Amino acid sequence: MWQRVQDIVNSLFWTRAQHQVFENMLTRYRRAKRFRAQKIVAQNLLRDIFFILLGIVSASFGLKGLLLPNHFIDGGATGISLLLTTLSATPLWILIPLVNIPFIVMGYRIMGSTFAIKTALAIAGLALCLAYIDFPLVTQDKILVAVFGGFFLGAGIGLAVRGGTVIDGTEVLAIYLSRKLGTTIGDIILVINIIIFSLAAYLLNIEVALYSIITYMVASKMLDFIVEGIEEYIGVTIVSSHSEEIREMIINVMGRGVTVYQGKGGYGKRGEKRNLDILYTVITRLEINKLNTEIEKITPTAFVVMNPVKETKGGQIKKRPLKH
Repeated sequence: MWQRVQDIVNSLFWTRAQHQVFENMLTRYRRAKRFRAQKIVAQNLLRDIFFILLGIVSASFGLKGLLLPNHFIDGGATGISLLLTTLSATPLWILIPLVNIPFIVMGYRIMGSTFAIKTALAIAGLALCLAYIDFPLVTQDKILVAVFGGFFLGAGIGLAVRGGTVIDGTEVLAIYLSRKLGTTIGDIILVINIIIFSLAAYLLNIEVALYSIITYMVASKMLDFIVEGIEEYIGVTIVSSHSEEIREMIINVMGRGVTVYQGKGGYGKRGEKRNLDILYTVITRLEINKLNTEIEKITPTAFVVMNPVKETKGGQIKKRPLKH
């Protein structure tokens, strides 16, 4: 009887000890998880600050070193500020924050307080950079000013977007109006810029307006280049009865990852149904021809759907070296 009681006591003791060990392990795990989350937040914050500062310097150089001395303008809120500066001789560093204040308020309502605060700080940084940093006058050649002014300004705006903010509030207005009017953001931005360049042609002259359109086009392309990157990704969905062979080809020949979905086919006059594997992979635009060729080698009847992918994260996107 006493032995049984002792066994029960020992069992309870070891159970409590094991429970304490488990609690300690769980506490360490939670601390490690919290530290990892804080580390990721800090790294992302530093990366965003780097992009925003680099964007501010690039945009300031494009504005003060190229566009402003030659009385060229751009689209959006920056173009409005440049136009007002040319007409009123008010310093650009004062007008840029004033013009963007309504867009910051709008951004707070649409995107939230974090976005609005980052945008306000970024625009304030741009204004300070324009006010206190002197940039040399690079050239007075109108074509060079239009092209490279748009280049540096577009790069600056794009870098700021990569940092999670904007230094030109037109996009915020476009998002707001597109929700109210049911149109696309691109259409809204186009209408805004048509109005700005029409005013420039009327208040300044047609030549300046035409050169400013070149600046806007270059800036837009540069912004897209910075935001979307060098490689444009394409998402590819493949439906075929030879899915296993195609899957191995994507992995071994293309050097890409692939996701397999379980699906059912429904085609033919009677809507024939049968189970099959649906493949999904992401490639670059330059690899489309090679993928199509490899699929043709396996089966000419595969159903292939391709869609542009704006951004990717994680997974096997970058090509890995293949072993031969």
